[in-house]
Amino acid sequence: MMKTKVLLMGLAIAFSGIVNAQKVKLESGNLDFLKGETVLKVEYDYGDMSVGRYEHESDYIKDKIKEKNEDEPGSGDKWYKQWKSDRTERFQPRFEEFFNDQLKKVNLKIDSDSEDAKYMIILKTTSTEPGFNVGVMRRPAWISVEIVFVEIANPEKELAKLIIKKAMQKKGAAGFDFDVAYRVEYAYAQCGKQLGKYIYKYVFK
Repeated sequence: MMKTKVLLMGLAIAFSGIVNAQKVKLESGNLDFLKGETVLKVEYDYGDMSVGRYEHESDYIKDKIKEKNEDEPGSGDKWYKQWKSDRTERFQPRFEEFFNDQLKKVNLKIDSDSEDAKYMIILKTTSTEPGFNVGVMRRPAWISVEIVFVEIANPEKELAKLIIKKAMQKKGAAGFDFDVAYRVEYAYAQCGKQLGKYIYKYVFK
């Protein structure tokens, strides 16, 4: 009984740490320049990203391709193509969807095709935890990001920089989130939601 209580307390403390880590932190500058804006562009950066226990994504990819090809020849190469395409097909659209949902009340949105945007977000993913779900045990996915705002006409000048650590997947498909891409997709959703809420609170409210 005592061991169970200690375990539950440990899990509660660990979960609390993850929740606290999700807060948006302003590193430099301010976001006042967003007042009156209606559209933003966005650029995504996955360079120099860690994945799970791997310090470098390239090592993670190498091991995953090898592991899958050993199980089924050719499946590792197929996995790699999917790993890359999920960014544009799933992660980025979900980030933008949840960001836009938070700011539709003030008529501000991300639109990468807009020719009227004055400012751009550079979303750099620094860490990805893919999580897992093996039925009896599961770990939600999370991402850590750096968010830099620049003026499109002068992209070298950093107007503001924010950090989100461990934006964690909330949607769990009723416990059936066995797909890695699904888990990471909703970590990006949470990231977009948090950033949108922060901007609404500190710029428009």
